[in-house]
This record gives sequence, C-alpha cells and structure tokens, in this order.
Amino acid sequence: MSRILGSVIALLLCVSLSAQYISGVTIPDTSTMAITDLGRIEVEMASQISADDLRAHLSILASDEYEGRETGTRGNEIAADYIKKHFIDLGIPANDKLEEGYYQPMQFNYESWSDISMSINGQKYRHLWDFLAFQDKNNDMDSMNIDKIIFMGYGINDPSYSDYKRKNVQGKSIMIYEGEPMDAKGNSRITGGSSKSEWSTNVDKKLEAAQQAGVKTVFIISSDIKSMLAENRRSLLGAKVSLGEIADRPAYPNNIFISTTIAQELMGNKKNKVIKSRDRITAKGKLKKITLKPSVVLDMDKNTSSLKGNNVLGFLEGTDKKDEIVVLSAHYDHLGKKGESIYNGADDNGSGTTAVLEIAETFATAYNKGIKPRRSVLFLLVTGEEKGLLGSAFYADRPIYPLANTMVDINVDMVGRVDDKYADNPNYIYVIGSDRLSTDLHKINERVNQDYRRLVMDYTYNSEQDPNRYYYRSDHYNFARNGIPAIFFFNGTHKDYHMASDTVEKINFDKMSEVTKHIFHLAWELSNIEEKINVDGEVKD
Repeated sequence: MSRILGSVIALLLCVSLSAQYISGVTIPDTSTMAITDLGRIEVEMASQISADDLRAHLSILASDEYEGRETGTRGNEIAADYIKKHFIDLGIPANDKLEEGYYQPMQFNYESWSDISMSINGQKYRHLWDFLAFQDKNNDMDSMNIDKIIFMGYGINDPSYSDYKRKNVQGKSIMIYEGEPMDAKGNSRITGGSSKSEWSTNVDKKLEAAQQAGVKTVFIISSDIKSMLAENRRSLLGAKVSLGEIADRPAYPNNIFISTTIAQELMGNKKNKVIKSRDRITAKGKLKKITLKPSVVLDMDKNTSSLKGNNVLGFLEGTDKKDEIVVLSAHYDHLGKKGESIYNGADDNGSGTTAVLEIAETFATAYNKGIKPRRSVLFLLVTGEEKGLLGSAFYADRPIYPLANTMVDINVDMVGRVDDKYADNPNYIYVIGSDRLSTDLHKINERVNQDYRRLVMDYTYNSEQDPNRYYYRSDHYNFARNGIPAIFFFNGTHKDYHMASDTVEKINFDKMSEVTKHIFHLAWELSNIEEKINVDGEVKD
C-alpha cells in the first residue's frame, strides 16, 4: 500500500462513527519520520522495553508452577509475591498505607441459596417464580411460622413523612409497598414536588429503617416482579458475589419481594382495609396500620464461602503535580486448574500484567536517575477480574488514593496475540473507551501513536453497539463508572481464549513489545502534560 493511499484510507476510516463513539480504524501517516532520538528521555526509556524481557516475565507468570493464578489459590498468592518482589527490586518504595507495603488485601464472598421456600395458607410458592430474595441482603433463617404481618404503608421513616411514628413493630413481620407516597396532586410527600426521593430508588433505606425499628421480616410488594426476576435470575440462581467482610455489612431484617398476587393472599379478607389505609396516606399523609393474619411458613437457608486475595500496588510519587494520579492497571488472576488441566492464561492476562511490570521498570529506571514524572503514577495489578472485575471494584470502592485525584486509568488486558483480522499485520491494537469520557484522552493517544510507534489503532470494539460489550468487561470500567477517563488496550480474542491452550509459546513478543512501548509513551505523556485532561463525556451503564 502506498503512503498516499494509506493516508486517504486513514482519513476515511477515522470518520466511521457509531451512534456516539468512534468505531473506525486509524492507520498512521508514514510519510513523515517518527521520533527516534535517543537523546529524548522517553525514547531512551522506551528502547529498554524488549521482547526478551517480556518473555522472561511471562514465562514465569504463565508457568505451570503458578497453577493458573486463580484468586484464592496458592498460584495467585505466588503471582502476587512475584509482582511485589519486582517492585522491590525496582526500588519502588513500600507504602505505609498498604499491608506489607504493597498489598491491598480483600475478601470475596459467595452466597447461594441451598433452600428457600414459602407457603401461605397451605399453598406453596416458588422462589424465582412467585417471589425473590437476594442472598447478600438476607440471613440464614430456620423454618419460621408467621401468623401475623403488619401492613406498614411504604416502610418510610423520614422527617417529612413516617410510617413508623408511634408504632411498635419490635420483633414483628411487616408488609410494605415499593416507592413512596404521593399526595392527591401527584407530589411526593418526601420531596414536596414531582421528583421522587431516595426512598423510591434505594430499597436499603427501607431495610435500614425496618432494622432500626426492630422488625424481623419484611415483605415488599413489587409492582413488576416479572422484570425483577428477569433482571436478577442469573445471580439468584447461582452465587451472589460480594466484597469485604460479611460481618461488616448492615444487619438487615430478612426480606422478600413478592408479587401483587402473593400480597393479596397475605391480605386475605383485609384487602379492602389495606387499600383504604393506602388511600388515607394519599389524602392525609398518615398511615393506619393493619394487622394481617395469614399462615406463612418460610425457609431461608444459604451456602456461604469466602476467598481472599490481594491487589498489588506500586506507587511513584510525582513532582509539581504529585496529587494528580495516572493509573496503569492489569489483572494478574486467571482461571486456575480444572482437573489435571492448568489454565495458564499467558495472553489473558499474563500479557497485560507483564506489560505493566515492564512499564513500571522504565518509569523506575528514570526515577532512580532523578527524572521523575510530574504526576504520580500508580501501577495497579488486581486480582478477581475473572470473578467479575472484583479486584478493581474493591479498589474503586476503597481507593488508596482519592478517586477525585485520579486523572486517568490505562488498562492492559490481553496484548500478546494476533487475531484473525490482523494475521498479516501484527502491529495493531484495539482501543476501547478512549473517547467515552474524554476527547482529550482520545486525541492524546492518537498523537502519541503518530509520534512514536505508529500502530494501527482499531476502535471496532469501542462502538456503543458492540455486542461483545468489552467496554464493560475489563477493570478500566470500575474507574469509568466513577467518572474517571479510562482507555483499554486489547488484542482481540482467539481460539485459546479461556482455554488451557492459552500458553506462552503462542505469544507474539515482538508485537507485544511494540504495544507495550506505545502504552509507556502514552503513560509518560499523560503523567507529564501541563493541563489535566478534560472530562467531557457522561458515565453510562
């Protein structure tokens, strides 16, 4: 392909947009010279990133000795130790905010129902058909007979409106509606206007109010139980995963979401009284509690297990802009062992981990020469990604450095292979998320690539219509959901993805070296530019 033709194609493909985000391909202009002057510190440092060094790290991390690095296993622990020792060897100082100077310890909890059933007046009802209960918001409960349930309106206790005022429900079971009361004019009795309060959007507030009142069990009437079932069926059928110590969670009363059909069964011959009580709230803003007398048998038994792991952090403090932070992230966990097969995860994500370790070395080498970045740089190697982005979620929810000070996350997840599309041109990378929250980030990435490595930048998976939804499937998203611009580098999938055959000998280390050098250049640029990048996009789920 001629240089002129390449430039024309680049121009045409750059304007190929999705509904909102770029989804085309940028082919760099090769009619001008790239910056190769070794007298420039960033060029000198990038030149020290080599295929041999990458191979050395990855051959260890993806070896059988590391047993697939599954979170909560010996293999994951020795991988974390390898990363920590690498930071120590580089002279990256221990941090007094972290356990052992480098570890952010965490706990992952898995909760599933072993038995959950309910009968009302002798009629059996099925979980996920007629009612639902979330494992992480309920406690184990032996078979309980309930012969009295108090209708408590909307279950709200607020200065503007309270269902609990002068009502004793200590040790009782209650039934409440979703949402919040509106007056006859359609205004909320909480906000005083048409907008609804947090009592409508956050059911935890109602559970907290019930807990403070000493309620034992809460039945919540859902106006659309079918949608709730559809949206939550997978997690309710399997295990619900949560972070942190279970003992640290709020002690909610046991609670069940029920359909209007079940609600009517609980009301029995007092249905009209409940309706009148609800209407009285609309008219006068006052609840008249109704005591219902069904015969309910409720069983709620859970299986609970926990895994522990560590995020591993290396931190280099900047100079005049040290309070602003550039994060380079990658997950080091993989799928572990299944029978005799070891899922080494060389590409996923030994490659991303190795790239971040090598970039950390280039920064540390410059740092030890007295050439420090203006912004602080955090090398964040997380665990639990394969369990649902848990390690990065844990960091985002409990950040060691304030998220308000975090300028950007550069995430590296699978950069060692070549997919079928680029079989004849391995010098490419898929870029995801670069323009989702910051057009500055996108422009800087493009400029840095044009100045130095000149990879083909493919934005196919950045499209808002991408059916793979990769934007939501790697660790950068836990920064993006908090409004922090994030860019994700990815080589695409291959037949060895999540297979025991994802091994080191299939890695293209020359391609991986070029991608790693580009990511280094981008990190160096972002950590040293004068102005903080602008956030001009919106967070989307």
